[in-house]
Amino acid sequence: MAQQAISESAPDTGVAAIRQFLTFQLAEDNYGIEILDIREIIEHGSITAVPMMPDFIAGVINLRGAVVPVINLSLRFGLEANPPTKRTSIVIIEIADEDSGSEVGIIVDQVHEVLDIASEDIAAPPTFGAKIRADFISGMGKVDEVFLILLDVKHVLSIAELSAVKALQQAESDLVAPTDERVSETL
Repeated sequence: MAQQAISESAPDTGVAAIRQFLTFQLAEDNYGIEILDIREIIEHGSITAVPMMPDFIAGVINLRGAVVPVINLSLRFGLEANPPTKRTSIVIIEIADEDSGSEVGIIVDQVHEVLDIASEDIAAPPTFGAKIRADFISGMGKVDEVFLILLDVKHVLSIAELSAVKALQQAESDLVAPTDERVSETL
């Protein structure tokens, strides 16, 4: 009897899948990144510039002892970068490759909210007319009759650029040595 009640109240499997996206703003446009790709959101702070890097790589930050490269997403998209404000944030995302993942920070003008978007409300990316490269877009999410540009973080950086970012992380990690050893050597 209890089994019958449970099976009758079970959800219908025909329900559309819901995906969650963190929404944010760059200039006047709104974007979304799937929440599964995001590790955390931090306040925009001190970024150490690294010479000889592409202009869209703002530099690196120290995130709990790890060196994390930071990408200025506006510059990456070929837009004009806005000066940081109190609402400017760094979204830490993970970009997975064949054997591991790399954490990368992206500078956004303002973080909005996490939205649930049904798969049926996500359209294919446009083939023309977007301000950014089509391969950066995974789809267009329809939310309250307004479209949201959904980004594919795996394509925001090309393979060559991802390799440059990984090399940057390794070089910066090699330069960081425990401070106790440096102090004891100088004394």
